Amino acid sequence: MGKSSYLYALLMLLLLTVCLEVEAQSCRMSGRVRGRKPPPGQCNDENDSDCCVQGKMYPVYRCSPPMSSHTKAWLTLNSFQKGGDGGGPSECDNQYHDDDTPVVALSTGWFNNRSRCLKHIKINGNGRSVVAMVVDECDSTMGCDSDHDYQPPCPNNIVDASKAVWKALGVSESDWGGLDITWTDA
Repeated sequence: MGKSSYLYALLMLLLLTVCLEVEAQSCRMSGRVRGRKPPPGQCNDENDSDCCVQGKMYPVYRCSPPMSSHTKAWLTLNSFQKGGDGGGPSECDNQYHDDDTPVVALSTGWFNNRSRCLKHIKINGNGRSVVAMVVDECDSTMGCDSDHDYQPPCPNNIVDASKAVWKALGVSESDWGGLDITWTDA
């Protein structure tokens, strides 16, 4: 084998290795769940939450995008209070949390089997930052059932935040609901 053939083979092997590494870091849909129409009064649509649509197929994910020093995410609004659109008590501490407390739920992959429970993250958005405590999971693997208030599965890139987080970021209340952000562990 000549020197140029050897270098070509080595380059191809390196390229293949990089491609496989990138592929391993991606997060692909792991399935779908079929929407069921909620019984009357069973879907809490506070904060413009969606209710499942009968027969619609919703993607589910067991992973989230890779973490970095500034992980990109979509900030959504959630109430963690009793009776709020967040449903039952928070997964991490089996408690409800006041909307004036900076708390969040993370998509399933980032929640990482409770490893971030009661830990803090730093959220950057709208030219400001805020530190919030992780208290819940935004379930990316299931939805459209009574356990999830007949809401669809969460996308895999969600930081679901209390009103306190939105206020701290200085977002006008009329614009609450969805915002491109970055976040990292605090």
